[in-house]
Amino acid sequence: MTSRPETKYARSGKLHIAYQVVGEGPFDLVLVPGFISHVEEAWQTPALTRFLSSLAGFSRLILFDKPGTGLSDPLPAVAPLDERMDHVRAVMDAAGSERAALFGISEGGPMSILFAATYPERVSALVLFGTMARFLRDDDYPQGGAPHHLAKIVQQIEDGWGEGVLLDMFAPSVADDPKARGWWAQFQRRAASPGMARSLIEMLAEIDVRAVLPSIHTPTLVLHRAHERAVPAGAGRYLADHIPGARYVEQPGVDHLPWLGDVDALVDEIEVFLTGSRQTREIDRVLATVLFTDIVGSTEHASRLGDRQWRELLEAHHAAIRRELARMRGREVATAGDGFLATFDGPARAIRCACAIQEAVKPLGLSLRAGLHTGECEIMGDDVSGIAVHIGARVAAMAEAGEVLVSGTVKDLVAGSGLCFKERGTHSLKGVPGEWRIYGVDPSSRTALH
Repeated sequence: MTSRPETKYARSGKLHIAYQVVGEGPFDLVLVPGFISHVEEAWQTPALTRFLSSLAGFSRLILFDKPGTGLSDPLPAVAPLDERMDHVRAVMDAAGSERAALFGISEGGPMSILFAATYPERVSALVLFGTMARFLRDDDYPQGGAPHHLAKIVQQIEDGWGEGVLLDMFAPSVADDPKARGWWAQFQRRAASPGMARSLIEMLAEIDVRAVLPSIHTPTLVLHRAHERAVPAGAGRYLADHIPGARYVEQPGVDHLPWLGDVDALVDEIEVFLTGSRQTREIDRVLATVLFTDIVGSTEHASRLGDRQWRELLEAHHAAIRRELARMRGREVATAGDGFLATFDGPARAIRCACAIQEAVKPLGLSLRAGLHTGECEIMGDDVSGIAVHIGARVAAMAEAGEVLVSGTVKDLVAGSGLCFKERGTHSLKGVPGEWRIYGVDPSSRTALH
């Protein structure tokens, strides 16, 4: 995982805008975020980290939070589009960027379009993903959404912001995954207040940059996923049809969030468009044991303790896990809220570490789920991916409080180690072919480890 870059602040009038710069590529790429963002929380999940790291692999990537979201100053109300466009200019100035490619995602698309038309001398290229010129349907614009659909989204925000609402629209492929929903819920709470989230959605009804499209004379790439639910693909086709010389690429997929789905295909299109070539990504494939952990009842703990005490407890939890990882030669890959992903070069040591972690967090009043699987993993830089990682996550999600579960593969590999297991049956794992035997590490053998 790429180390978290330093967060700095740009000034736009009286507003402070949080931004980061990562990568040392030959040109600047400004990522104009969609609905909500948090430049530091973005580096806490492997999928988003990998996406950002891939972009930074061929550019000098500039990230920022819109005022009202993430680490930027709060706003009493959402600023109009032309004022928010000036926030992009302020971030570029602060980052020392005279000219950059803009990557406008979702709601960040219209802002990028307006900026490219207004400041063509500062924009070398324009990439638009999952976005549209107008968000509401009109007589001459059937590609937009119905007003009642927008009202339904606002109601969902009112009823359940911070609980993972809207994931079925933004990321259907992971909507049933408890870990993904938990991360999205935390991301919502940290990226925007419920009132600001509601205002951001209501503001979409006011956006209409159709008249600006013919004024774009910057090389433009429009990317859209064919079956995503948040913004119909027809809206992307409309942009490409009305921006002079724009290239349109429609890719398979259902996810509105760009860091999910076929991310490599998406990044490759952007890289080729901006650089004229595609890097050879150095991917090593190694056999590794992956360990996932997360806290049972984290939402209840956080509600009971309050933000400050919960944060202190999380810090103690993280420190305890890192001590055991260091002792057992595990490699921390990523943290996502209260969850850890680590890898080991030996399954027996991974099991012992998982058991030690369970014991280490007991004095903190915490109980964890833990799951392990051994398989071939793809290593790209500090990131780990592949089907083995997905299996490990699915196994961990099945664990009860205080339990360490392993796949049948792990059990078979540690034969003769003295570890004992209890059958947990044969299961189908979501998104993974075949049936999988699952075992719990027997408490009697766990006790003998300490």
